[in-house]
Amino acid sequence: MKILLATITTPFIDGGAEYLIHGLHRALSQVGHAVARISIPFRFGPLEQVWRSIQLWESEDLTLLNGQEADRVICFQFPAYYLNHPSKALWLLHQYRVAYDLWDTPFGAQFRQDSGATLLRESIIEKDTINLARCSPRLTIAANVSARLERYNGIPSLPVYHPPYMAERFYCTSPEAYVFVPSRLEETKRQELAIRAMKYVTTGLIAVICGEGGQRQKLEQLTEELQLRDRVKFLGKVSEEEKLGLYAHCLCVFFGPFDEDYGYVTLEAMLAAKPVVTCLDSGGPLEFVVHEQTGLVVEPSPDAIAHAFDSLNANRQNAAAMGRHALAHYSDLRISWESILCKLTDADAASSVRNL
Repeated sequence: MKILLATITTPFIDGGAEYLIHGLHRALSQVGHAVARISIPFRFGPLEQVWRSIQLWESEDLTLLNGQEADRVICFQFPAYYLNHPSKALWLLHQYRVAYDLWDTPFGAQFRQDSGATLLRESIIEKDTINLARCSPRLTIAANVSARLERYNGIPSLPVYHPPYMAERFYCTSPEAYVFVPSRLEETKRQELAIRAMKYVTTGLIAVICGEGGQRQKLEQLTEELQLRDRVKFLGKVSEEEKLGLYAHCLCVFFGPFDEDYGYVTLEAMLAAKPVVTCLDSGGPLEFVVHEQTGLVVEPSPDAIAHAFDSLNANRQNAAAMGRHALAHYSDLRISWESILCKLTDADAASSVRNL
């Protein structure tokens, strides 16, 4: 088959979307499909630029490809799934969240302030409902994403998990006295909770934060204000090798985002046999973290998170056991590219793909 992967891009920002599309591209190519990617930059503001992106994708007719014809187009994000093609499949990462689940939260406050936000939101929901219903098959990356699609648009879909990047290379070794906090430094990722928690930690742990993002300056300033420079370390962007080592040597991983879609961090920690501390409102991680079995699920408050950190450090044998259970749980889920290709293309084409 000739398959197009249609996506948006935000220059100089790499994240889960890039890893997913890279992995899918590789898996499809490995079984003999001809694969190409089409991408258009997306701008989150001002609102006129969001409207412009909608109009660009609505006008994109992928049946006209200079004499070539794609058998299938796979879409992942807003507003790429507005394109025109008779065989349009969906593997949804998430919708435009400030128009949906973030609208009435503090994370959507800046978006709501614009006088045109309500009209844009209503238009997005209407257009999504029409365009997403036309996709077949309709997959999402997690049950949380499928639940949102059903709740806001009345559209059923099938959640299909995929492996993190370099899944086979994660390993575990003896823990050191730090909590690993990896992720893009953005407001919804809530690294602030981990920093504030360190004020209450009593067992000598430090927090090691890696990643870049728009909140780094604010988070570093908060660390200074709380006089935690010796207990909170910012590493910035690290190499993949360094990341593997940081997972392997940590006591536990903190990943407490607000209503996350999927969250590679959770699965990466499981592959490294480390327990995850997450929050009751964290969304995607709750599909994997079983309280007191593969990690700890606590209130999104600094004191509750600090207590979780201290309890794991005070009983490292229990922490290690949770990590082993997490790795076993990941294995039981049988997450692979094989099952994904079976659903996005057909079973015969996917039967020979190797786990990547």
